[in-house]
Amino acid sequence: MRRTGTAYTPLGVLPEVTPKPGASVLFRGGLLVTQDPGRRVVRGDLLVQDGRIAAIGSLASAAADEVVDASNFALVPGFINTHTHVAMGPLRGIADDRDLGGFLERLFAVDARRVDADVEAGAALGIAEMLLSGTTSFLDLYYMEDAVARAVERLGIRGFLGWAVLDPSMTTQKGVPVENARSFIGRWKDHARVTPLAAPQGVYVCSEETWRKTRELADATGTLCHFHLSETRREVQELQQKVGERPAAWLDRIGFLGPRMVAAHGVWLTRREIDTLAQRGVGVAHCASSNLKLATGGVAPVVEMQMAGVRVGLGTDSVASNNSLSMLREMHVAGLLQKNHRWDATALTAQALLDMATREGAHLVGRSTDLGSLEVGKQADLVLVRLDHPTVVPARPEAIVSHLAYSASEEAVDSVYVGGECLVRRRALVREPWDPIRGAAEQAAASLWAP
Repeated sequence: MRRTGTAYTPLGVLPEVTPKPGASVLFRGGLLVTQDPGRRVVRGDLLVQDGRIAAIGSLASAAADEVVDASNFALVPGFINTHTHVAMGPLRGIADDRDLGGFLERLFAVDARRVDADVEAGAALGIAEMLLSGTTSFLDLYYMEDAVARAVERLGIRGFLGWAVLDPSMTTQKGVPVENARSFIGRWKDHARVTPLAAPQGVYVCSEETWRKTRELADATGTLCHFHLSETRREVQELQQKVGERPAAWLDRIGFLGPRMVAAHGVWLTRREIDTLAQRGVGVAHCASSNLKLATGGVAPVVEMQMAGVRVGLGTDSVASNNSLSMLREMHVAGLLQKNHRWDATALTAQALLDMATREGAHLVGRSTDLGSLEVGKQADLVLVRLDHPTVVPARPEAIVSHLAYSASEEAVDSVYVGGECLVRRRALVREPWDPIRGAAEQAAASLWAP
């Protein structure tokens, strides 16, 4: 390893030539943040074969197609973003500093003009941002998801893609949204990095019939179901005026709630609703930054949900409402928000935040046996974090989880692997260069930002 002053130049650490997908990889001497059941942080080697973790420990006699000197890196499970609208990348900053009504009015007007090509360009932009900040899987809710799926396949991330379902009278989609979702699931169900699903938008645009048909579709296809739930006080009050019940209670009464479901936000929930979500096995994606920026009021009862047995992951929401897809930043904000709100510095510890970004996210997307930790047999979705980066110093094993939750910059992410394939190397995308992705996104933005 070559050193220059106090910073290192990572020449010779990673091979100059990226091996083909499926090649074996041996990481030697890394600081392994395993996120296993014991949450071990250990120095050791990690061997990847056929896209999965084959061995962990002292592997002096092991050999591989690619050998990485990982002594100056922490190896961390890839982050799992459990709620976003990734194709909205070109809309970053388009509706800032507006209340929720003004924000939605601006976004709905722009969305109505979107076409397949700019959705794919936006998705590629968002995926690039996520990969470069250590995210290896994301759960999406949007329409034109075929375009998002193509961007997933181009760049190699794992996409759990929910086709937006709402009442036909409430959408600009052609055809019936639930049938569009059914067709989308059929087209993409057998793709390695794409997991299709149906995603009811929310109680404000979905009738009881739409919720029922979406649940039937999810049951028939064995897929996840992702939806917005109790994000705002107005959403809750309007449904109460309409049906006499709060959203979670109403969805349970009509028979919608069940396992393999992820509700986004969950800010305005009562204790009874939290218990209902726990009993039905519904997970929740906490989106702290987005809710704060849109001033939706209240603070999601994350601690109460966890105590009741609700699995809670982290989501960034879109760059139109968060302005960032960084899960490192999301951990930081979520932790500070809960601590300050509860007057309790022990609320949502660094370890709990990292769990939400990895293990809990894997559970929410139905892949807890496959993703979310560095364990033998699991997919080799992992991130190499520079231990000499200013935001990760002092690089002590007992502090690394704290650094990841509270201080690590996206710039500390050096390389990213998904299924053992290197997708980011020395902060550069591997499958496609950055400039064409940026250029396509700028071109899409030019038409979308026009008055």
